[in-house]
Amino acid sequence: MSTQLVLGDWLIASADEPARADWGVAVAGTTVCDIGHHRDLIERHPTASVMRRPGCVVMPGFVNAHIHLYGVLAHGITPHSPPSGFDDFLSDYWWPQVEDRLDSSMLATAARQVSIEAALGGTTTIFDICEAPNAVDDALWAIAEQVRDVGLRARLSFEATQRAGADIAERALRANRAFIDSCDAEDIVGGVMSWHTTFTCDADYIATAHGLARDAHAWSHAHCNEGRHEGATMRSRHDCSTLEFYDRIGVLDDQLHLSQCVQLEPIDLELMAARGVAISHMPMSNCEVGGGIAPVPELHAAGVRIGLGSDGYVNDMFEVMRMAFHIHKARLLDPSVAPARQVVAHATSIGAASLGLDRVGSLHLEWAADLQVVSMATPTPVTAENIFDQIVLWRSARDVTDTMVAGRWVVCDGQPVNVDREAAAAATQEEAQRLWAISR
Repeated sequence: MSTQLVLGDWLIASADEPARADWGVAVAGTTVCDIGHHRDLIERHPTASVMRRPGCVVMPGFVNAHIHLYGVLAHGITPHSPPSGFDDFLSDYWWPQVEDRLDSSMLATAARQVSIEAALGGTTTIFDICEAPNAVDDALWAIAEQVRDVGLRARLSFEATQRAGADIAERALRANRAFIDSCDAEDIVGGVMSWHTTFTCDADYIATAHGLARDAHAWSHAHCNEGRHEGATMRSRHDCSTLEFYDRIGVLDDQLHLSQCVQLEPIDLELMAARGVAISHMPMSNCEVGGGIAPVPELHAAGVRIGLGSDGYVNDMFEVMRMAFHIHKARLLDPSVAPARQVVAHATSIGAASLGLDRVGSLHLEWAADLQVVSMATPTPVTAENIFDQIVLWRSARDVTDTMVAGRWVVCDGQPVNVDREAAAAATQEEAQRLWAISR
């Protein structure tokens, strides 16, 4: 098995460790086989190929813990009626004008385009939630083909819901379970069970979905309290919070991943911590839809596993980190919360843990060789003390030079290795125009 060395000016093996100058990693097969000072790595691996990246940091690839790949097709689309709140955003715009119009061709094209964008920006893992009731039977397989072509690690799900009728609701559960069963345990692409929310799925349906996932040794996902609507609905219907409802029906456990979690009651935070629930935080899209600001510092302090996600809105994870870095300081009037190192952890190691991924998110021995190389040509000097701030505040996807997933380069010298970037962009333009035309 051949070995390759990746040597930059800096190595961040994990957000939990200090950055080390003149350190790098050795990769053999799909995993990291050695870390150390450049001279030591070269001495220990004299026949290895060497990639030298002066002026750069080698660091774990980003984990986008919540994305809607199809969302790129709606970038710039004009709503028929501008929403006045989150429930209007869904019922009057997003469902009828976007989700209900999607077909498998659109989904595949969007998946290819956004997977390329993700890889170019240093993202090595994505968790995608497909919401397309009229493409339920083959959507996951169409998306998986494109993600695999680009070379990303992924967890994929179809968002099951009862809003589109009993037939589609049942087919969505079957599609999720069939896709989960079709994925090999060693494959970098796997399946997840997903349902929408408590206001589009009843208790029996949610319990069935959770049971199907549990029987397949998979975890489950749902959107949760993205705005005030869901919590208010639960109070009105069941006189309890959303998390209390999930707890009552027996699905609130460490195999449940909840996204958004913006409007939470105190009991919700307590239950999340007590039951080991994981969440994903989308600070940019939460603002875009007027949902609010999730209490992430409080959840982090309680030990909740929190990943960062783009929600398919702005998929540059540097931008997502920057928003997470700033927004909680403003909400709490406290500049000490959400420090840069912690934000990077949410975008890498903690994000991987939130998706139940083993040995992903840090560059440790025998962990997945999922990494990115980022130019650190910042206006001011980079030091071990400031490198996390330099990355979060003054780097972007454009500064990523190379991306590796499971020991394979998917981006080199700023270009995707396996796919045609220009062809994917042209196809996306065509499919977006087709979606917009039929949505008028």
